[in-house]
Amino acid sequence: MAQSLNLFISTSHSPKPLISHGSPPFASAISRFSLIKSPNKRPSLFIKASASDPNPVVLTSDNGAGSSVHAPVPAVSDSSSIEVDAVTEAELKENGFRSTRRTKLICTIGPATCKPEQLEALAVGGMNVARINMCHGTREWHREVIQRVRRLNEEKGYAVAIMMDTEGSEIHMGDLGGAASAKAEDGEIWTFSVRAFGSALPERTINVNYDGFAEDVRVGDELLVDGGMVRFDVIEKIGPDVKCRCTDPGLLLPRANLTFWRDGSLVRERNAMLPTISSKDWLDIDFGIAEGVDFIAISFVKSAEVIKHLKSYIQARARDSDISVIAKIESIDSLKNLEEIIQTSDGAMVARGDLGAQIPLEQVPSEQQRIVQVCRQLNKPVIVASQLLESMIEYPTPTRAEVADVSEAVRQRADALMLSGESAMGQFPEKALTVLRSVSLRIEKWWREEKRHEAVELPGIASSFADRISEEICNSAALMANNLEVDAIFVYTKTGDMASLLSRCRPDCPIFAFTTSTSVRRRLNLQWGLIPFRLSFSDDMESNLNKTFSLLKARGMIKSGDLVISVSDMLQSIQVMNVP
Repeated sequence: MAQSLNLFISTSHSPKPLISHGSPPFASAISRFSLIKSPNKRPSLFIKASASDPNPVVLTSDNGAGSSVHAPVPAVSDSSSIEVDAVTEAELKENGFRSTRRTKLICTIGPATCKPEQLEALAVGGMNVARINMCHGTREWHREVIQRVRRLNEEKGYAVAIMMDTEGSEIHMGDLGGAASAKAEDGEIWTFSVRAFGSALPERTINVNYDGFAEDVRVGDELLVDGGMVRFDVIEKIGPDVKCRCTDPGLLLPRANLTFWRDGSLVRERNAMLPTISSKDWLDIDFGIAEGVDFIAISFVKSAEVIKHLKSYIQARARDSDISVIAKIESIDSLKNLEEIIQTSDGAMVARGDLGAQIPLEQVPSEQQRIVQVCRQLNKPVIVASQLLESMIEYPTPTRAEVADVSEAVRQRADALMLSGESAMGQFPEKALTVLRSVSLRIEKWWREEKRHEAVELPGIASSFADRISEEICNSAALMANNLEVDAIFVYTKTGDMASLLSRCRPDCPIFAFTTSTSVRRRLNLQWGLIPFRLSFSDDMESNLNKTFSLLKARGMIKSGDLVISVSDMLQSIQVMNVP
């Protein structure tokens, strides 16, 4: 039995808007009908509304009595013709719809997690996206990681996407002479040098990538490593060498970002002159295009022009590529031009480590919330990153403050959380991922139980009349899903756009996103609440639903009686039905 609202739109003339700006989506149409409720059963109702027919046909039924629309289920199904993440399938079978995690998880791959069995352990633990950081390792090493992830997807049924993160041209440290890390203790004297050392680095010496470093820095400046994880005072300059005393001890990691402060203010004139995308970054971008990565994250984005330039470059180098560009928000310039950067990009990352080195620390939480809200309003996925579980690089359990930090990011409804050093070179990468997963599940469940439907205004973002209809359909479907307490929303999408619009609404139920494209399926794995499937389907929605119900029932992922809402970017409609 189905309840549906279909819109048929003629493109032969310029239509008058069917929906007024001040009215809720389809308010005028829906208010003309009422659901006839049975004391013990859900009602069944089919609505067909057409712009050319002011009197819609209404068929009502009391779950079987009277006129109804039944979708026959094929007796035989081939469950192997639908692809879904193996972990999600197991969760649905064991715990049902509401148990699925909505917040997506990203793991940075490094020496601690690059082996096939380690990558599989992360996938089993809930990794949705594998990040490769071009600050570390060779391109050959990264190519091997990409191949291993792709092989894992093919052989084990996962849809782990790959994100390549560029190094950027900001000032940073060298590779520590091949060491995984170095410990700076309080009061120690360290040398930061632009010299090229032919052999091993002298003790307590760090290379700096920027030739003008010794000229720009002054005695008395404060040097911050990795956003303040370690701090030094500049005490002496000797040619290309800068002597510094450690004032805040901590762990030094290879290629960590360096910033210096003078008289309480960030010294940023020299950084402002550096290009956003360095010559090395362009070579890495060519590598990412050739390897077919799903996302390219650009460091230290200063303006929207950088994103436009990169997108044009990707299109010229690979016309059929659908690589998404993620803007990393980690500088004062990024914050000044935030909306235009996010509007131009395909998503954003709140890189709090470097951002915290350029703005007062107490300002970082409010800026994080602003970035998350702007991304959601503009329908762009947003990642909260940097130091989520920093202590778990060395310890098996997080601090209470770290758990609270993760909880706040989940409460803000960020699309994804990202592990950096915790998974790349930490001693407990799987445990760190488990913490992210369990905290996300708990906060999401609490949010639903408390019915905390936050009052986030979602402005219209459509650029055409057809897109506006799709947007209104998704807004209405999400609202109906919450009010009717449906089990899931089904969306059939070739491009992923309708699925993205539904994710933006953050409905209580999971969103099953069916697409014919393997690459679209992987990209959707970054967005909140989406469970991406690869499925061949046609323009016939009745046939698609019959096929989907049969395949999912055969695999034990849904059962008869489950209530679902269905939408599609092929037929602009909303259908509400119980699984036969």
